[in-house]
Order: sequence, then C-alpha cells, then structure tokens
Amino acid sequence: MAKYAYPAVFAKEENGYSVEFPDIDGCCTCGATLPEALEMAEDALCLMLYDHEEDGEPIPPPSDLRNVRSRDGEIVSLIFCDTARYRELYDNRPVSKTLAIPNWLNTLSERAGLDFSAVLQEALKAKLDIS
Repeated sequence: MAKYAYPAVFAKEENGYSVEFPDIDGCCTCGATLPEALEMAEDALCLMLYDHEEDGEPIPPPSDLRNVRSRDGEIVSLIFCDTARYRELYDNRPVSKTLAIPNWLNTLSERAGLDFSAVLQEALKAKLDIS
C-alpha cells in the first residue's frame, strides 16, 4: 500500500479523451471531458495497482515523464493515486479479529466507555502512517 505517480497519455477522441498508462499493461480509460478523463485515470490507476498489491504481483516502475512518447496533440501528465486511501473507500468490509489484552486494561477501557474497534483502527492507522 503506497502512494504512486505514473505518466498517462491523454488523446483527444471524437467523443472525449482516451487515457493510457504506458507502464501498466491493460490500464486504460476514457472521459467525455478532460477533467472527467483525469478523474477516471486516477480511479483506473488505483484499481490496477490495488489489484497488483492484492495478488502479490510486482508493481512496475513508473517511467520518467520526460521519456514518455506521445503523438502530436496528445497530452502526457502524471497521475497520482494512494492505494491505502482507495482501500479505505472501497474495501471497508468489517473483519473480526480475536485479540488478547491484560484484564486490568480491559477493565479500565470498559469503564472509560472506549470503543475497542475504533481504538484499534486508530492505532493501526497511526502505526501504518495512514491519515
């Protein structure tokens, strides 16, 4: 889980813009307008990299933006994505975990009315440096 930046090539088409990522096989999308194509590009990139992470596949290195070839009229731009944020938005299924804590800590936590799930989530996010 990480933050990524990959070059994308935007081509003006009859009905909008097509978008291709030269470094990621099969990663392409489109949008009716340039802003929509940019939004779709981020989503497509996140989904592809998320799938790579889930499948344990290596993440291909991004090309230097200056070395990406484009045809006349095409736009080359960096697209940023954060797969940790993507997971938070789209894979928010609850998972049960069994854990053990000392009895004294359990007693004090219950007296304080702490939500164990919320505290654990906050602690895991802090440990993983996820905001």
